[in-house]
Amino acid sequence: MASSFLSPAVLALCFLLHFWASTAILPSKANTEYIKTSCETTIYPKLCYRSLSIYANKIKTSPEKLATTALNVTLKATKSTSRMVIKMSKIPGLIPKETAAAMADCRELINDSVDELKQSIEEMGEIKNSNFEVIMSDIQTWVSAALTDEDTCMDGLKGKPLKTYAETLLRRHVIKISHLTSNALALVNNYASAIANPASP
Repeated sequence: MASSFLSPAVLALCFLLHFWASTAILPSKANTEYIKTSCETTIYPKLCYRSLSIYANKIKTSPEKLATTALNVTLKATKSTSRMVIKMSKIPGLIPKETAAAMADCRELINDSVDELKQSIEEMGEIKNSNFEVIMSDIQTWVSAALTDEDTCMDGLKGKPLKTYAETLLRRHVIKISHLTSNALALVNNYASAIANPASP
């Protein structure tokens, strides 16, 4: 008797909880549109939107949160690439001799990029109205340096023939983090512009 009474009530409660949870995590159209519009100012808008739209509820329509999230997404991907390069370098014979030097250079460059992105994110947390221009200039410098390091890595790999899947995978990952960093820099610049020119559309 008690079981038959509770069952519909429990089912109804479960339905309500599921409905509330599903609607609570759905990003609003305004938030996703803001990200889409902002990403159109980047060189790789599709990658930008794909990597950031899942954080729409967190970003809302804040240029600061958009830039910070872009930096964090880029850092995560760059760390992953760094770990992959380190693992590859420890497997004997995985990378051909003619690519080994470029691979070693890439490992150092990507590690530098990780450090520079970390520094930029730390600086984002230090921004105040009184020091905005100085800190923002530092952030732009750090992110630009990370992008330069990634592009330098790519330049070193371009002249090398792709003979193994590992080499192809490495190049693909470096291209992705380079594009993510480029997008993050564009969004950081947008944030700087939004604060410097608050009345501009």
